[in-house]
Amino acid sequence: MKAIKITSENQNQRVDKFLRKYFNKAPLSFIYKTFRKKDVKINGHWVKENYILKKGDLLEIYISDAQIEDFNKPTFIKDLKVDLDIVYEDQNIIIINKKAGMLVVEDENNKDQTLTNYVRSYLYNKGEFSNDGISFMPSPVHRLDRNTSGICIFAKTLSASQKLFELFKTRDKIEKYYLALVVGNIKEKSRMIDKPLLKDSSTKLVRVESLANGAKKAITEYEVIDSNNEVSLVKIHLLTGRTHQIRVHFSSINHPLVGDAKYGDFAFNKEFYKKFKFANQFLHAYKLKFLTIEGELSYLSNKVFVAKLPQKEEKILNSINFIYNLK
Repeated sequence: MKAIKITSENQNQRVDKFLRKYFNKAPLSFIYKTFRKKDVKINGHWVKENYILKKGDLLEIYISDAQIEDFNKPTFIKDLKVDLDIVYEDQNIIIINKKAGMLVVEDENNKDQTLTNYVRSYLYNKGEFSNDGISFMPSPVHRLDRNTSGICIFAKTLSASQKLFELFKTRDKIEKYYLALVVGNIKEKSRMIDKPLLKDSSTKLVRVESLANGAKKAITEYEVIDSNNEVSLVKIHLLTGRTHQIRVHFSSINHPLVGDAKYGDFAFNKEFYKKFKFANQFLHAYKLKFLTIEGELSYLSNKVFVAKLPQKEEKILNSINFIYNLK
């Protein structure tokens, strides 16, 4: 039997989610079998998997010591040396200016060189969390595409994570802005693109589709900052947050992102690469603004965080005499 006293760090989460993290090597079938067999107690009473943990609760799991040893293994945190571009950091959050080409979380091909692992290594070496299976593991609260650079926020505590997930979900207290270089001279200097998007699970590509066919509402607002006969520099405000939203929306109005390998103008990209040796999509999440928020993160109200443009993109804009201001 294992007994765990719930602290403020672990409260306000479902007990099954807590056990999935604590028994990080256990199959999900094993976790939920413990509930069916009534092997999980809170304060001496059997509970279901949807019970919300409270500070001071005594959680008891009635399984063997051998099973506990097999299934509770500390997550291996590599000592990864990386020069993180930290935009802001406090006791609850850390904001990173992510480099293009880096995954935020692991996939089947890359388990180690991810921004999440770099951030965890950095914070673990600072002694900011315990790798014990009980303490919260610093985690991203939103995603950026691998080839998109810019602002990415990580929560250091469970309560901060829950609050930030809520803010990104509702999108009424947080604003995200991007800078993009797109193909062609956009005639409409400002516009709201309101086109529903549908992701094809077989191809993993996103397309404009009707709501009636299962697409989700997607709205992108933009303003042209500068342009010439070949490209336009646009400031983008995301009003929704769908997968590949910016890329698909601009492709749908015949101004795809420069360097976009999925939805772009491949002939243009080839010529652009010859001229600038730039093979990435030109998209940078440059600004994040908090509106008035409540609770423990209220001190972030009305704060604005800006991530500088990568040197390569900055050099390109300077070479074509585009003027911009990241405000």
